[in-house]
Amino acid sequence: MADESPLDRFKNVLTGTARAISREPELEVAWTADNPVLAGNSMRVPMPGRALPKDQVAEVRGFADSFALRRRFHNEALHNRSAPAEPIARAAFDAIEQVRFEALGAKSYPGMRANLDASTKVRLASDPITRAANAAEVPVQAALALMLREHLTGQAVPEPARGGVELVRGWIEEKTGSDFDALAATLDDQKAFQSLALDMLQHLELTKAEPQEATDPDPDAQDGEEETEDEEQGGESGTEEQPQEVAAQPSEGDDEADSDSQRESGDEPDEAESGEDGEDGMLPVRPNRPWTDDPSTFDYKVWTDKFDEVIAANELCDDEELTRLRAYLDAQLKGLQGIVTKLANRLQRRLMAQQNRSWDFDQEEGLLDAARLARVIVSPGSSLSYKVERDVEFKDTIVTLLIDNSGSMRGRPISIAAISADVLARTLERCGVKTEILGFTTRAWKGGQSREAWLAGGKPAQPGRLNDLRHIVYKKADEPWRHARKNLGLMMREGLLKENIDGEALLWAHSRLLARPEDRRVLMVISDGAPVDDSTLSVNNAGYLEQHLRKVIDWIERQSPVQLVAIGIGHDVTRYYKRAVTIMDVEQLGGTMIEQLAGLFEGD
Repeated sequence: MADESPLDRFKNVLTGTARAISREPELEVAWTADNPVLAGNSMRVPMPGRALPKDQVAEVRGFADSFALRRRFHNEALHNRSAPAEPIARAAFDAIEQVRFEALGAKSYPGMRANLDASTKVRLASDPITRAANAAEVPVQAALALMLREHLTGQAVPEPARGGVELVRGWIEEKTGSDFDALAATLDDQKAFQSLALDMLQHLELTKAEPQEATDPDPDAQDGEEETEDEEQGGESGTEEQPQEVAAQPSEGDDEADSDSQRESGDEPDEAESGEDGEDGMLPVRPNRPWTDDPSTFDYKVWTDKFDEVIAANELCDDEELTRLRAYLDAQLKGLQGIVTKLANRLQRRLMAQQNRSWDFDQEEGLLDAARLARVIVSPGSSLSYKVERDVEFKDTIVTLLIDNSGSMRGRPISIAAISADVLARTLERCGVKTEILGFTTRAWKGGQSREAWLAGGKPAQPGRLNDLRHIVYKKADEPWRHARKNLGLMMREGLLKENIDGEALLWAHSRLLARPEDRRVLMVISDGAPVDDSTLSVNNAGYLEQHLRKVIDWIERQSPVQLVAIGIGHDVTRYYKRAVTIMDVEQLGGTMIEQLAGLFEGD
């Protein structure tokens, strides 16, 4: 105990407090550099600095308190049974439920209020409500949750989101009427609270009125059902919660009804249409929805490309920062790197085996085949057998890795994508295969200079793509891996990951491949969602970017010599690409990349 540091004591106290609040003596608390998460009976919270800065301690305690309150006061099965199907309504329903159990904690434990306020501000840092310039840009779910929190606990809306809330406050108050007062009276009854919450969502026109079902004629049966649900609420009834991820950088989509929630864990595919669970309830939803056939007359336009940029990674930050970011990436994923390296060695053995020399046997001349001398002894009339060495033709190959650098990749997905690309590039280089690593995002949220130019031009209808592209070259094809290794750390830089316009990024990477002299060209796309750019989608039809992506993919797959393969992280890319695979766990990414490449090489 004498050697126990203040940080160690803080960890022990926090664990004990979380167990006491949740009334779960077996609750496990771990520490992470990624997004805080609650999964079943285990939570991961941010690691504060060794000096225990006051603000970091408050944030850590806030996430731990929120997770502990969820375990104590929230029944996941009951919540999912009543959740609305509409994506925006589901996001609001989740956010409202989080406000409920956090309000119970804030009222019961006054010391918890400041902690929960600190974690709320962390979540809001990446919420589009902080950047909203008009009411149409305000995510309803975030504004509604913050206003309800204000009503239930008396805590003011945090300053970064105050402007966004005020843009829609009047409309929400007019629509909800006395709904907030009714919700306040049922805080400790989840079933009654969510029933009133559904009524409020209908008043806000986020859900449609459903036909009233006939009342159960057997009152005893109804009472029994309610009793069962009340028992579930009190003791969780053994229900396993879905992992609850917090504060992932959103990829902002239209906050309209065309959206589906993008869940990072993806453990339950059947629940995919239900939207994000409570901890992410304040995040925007993402339109990963089914698509119909494209209109044959579709025409893609760009308002202006003069603000677009293709830029080398080392031009976006100085060498010292790149070194620091690369060190952070390496430290974060030490365990994963060993696993991916083993898989990469397996790929190397496959490729080297294809490039090894082989022999033609039973030739009339060449080198004497000693293995067949026994045949001469058994049958003296047989002629001597010779063998001739020949080279196996192994096509000169280049592989381009095109990595989605959108906001929804923030955290573990982008870290694993970076380290997997790094290990794969090193492996392919040893095998004589050229590798290029590219990333794509936008220079700004909400349109940047392109949108400003459109506004100055009188806002003509249907302007086409309306944001500034940023295409990043992390490693050139002819650049040695050791020179480019540090560049991949850039993906860890805060603020880099914004929105994603996949179709144009695919054309850019494809054009670079076509200019290469190699016989075989492979383009591997790694993405976690459909193309999303708020500025473009707000002034064109809802599927504008997705339609263009489909056209580009179809053209490449039918007419181009480039072999195209895609990996979707928690997102079904098989509906876009003919050769594709979807992984629900980001930990599978490194192995999947290697297996896909091995399949392409062995298919010759």
